[in-house]
Amino acid sequence: MFTSLCTIPNLLSGLRLVSVPVLLVLAVRGCEKEFLVLLVFALLTDLADGYLARRLHQESELGARLDSWGDFALYITTPLSAWLLWPQLIVREAPFVAVVLVSFVLPILIGFIKYHRLTSYHTWGAKLSAVLMGCATLLLFAGGPALPFHFSTLVLVITQIEEISITAVLPTWRSNVPSLVHALRFAREGRHGNKC
Repeated sequence: MFTSLCTIPNLLSGLRLVSVPVLLVLAVRGCEKEFLVLLVFALLTDLADGYLARRLHQESELGARLDSWGDFALYITTPLSAWLLWPQLIVREAPFVAVVLVSFVLPILIGFIKYHRLTSYHTWGAKLSAVLMGCATLLLFAGGPALPFHFSTLVLVITQIEEISITAVLPTWRSNVPSLVHALRFAREGRHGNKC
């Protein structure tokens, strides 16, 4: 039982969860470089855990939940930490930061209302959005241009609209739904299954 829980993808998701309080401490202490290094590490675990779960055939409901909780904790902590480290930047980018936060929180809230848990869809769009937003955010924090962050915000909004649509379509909770097209197919199969 323990070996099925203690997989490489689950360990990576766990490390991401553990990194969150450390990121906050670094932000409070004003350690910009250390914060950025740890944030890069945390974002890399987000990229690696799902890929390794599929590659090593270690996908599980627990893994999907750990991944989602790790993402949730990291993505909620990052704006707060950024406010502590770069308040002028956050004020300057406030409209985009607000859109990012609402776009991230709203689908989670809707999923909690419907399913009483994190949705854990891990859609293709969400994966693309995570990569774009992670790179753009790091670039912004490092003093780079804001345009990639603005573009990533638009992509995030589109992918989160898809996540809300998936929640609307699926009658019961299901993890790892690649796209709205898949959700529609799962919902249709479920309706046909109930009729037989």
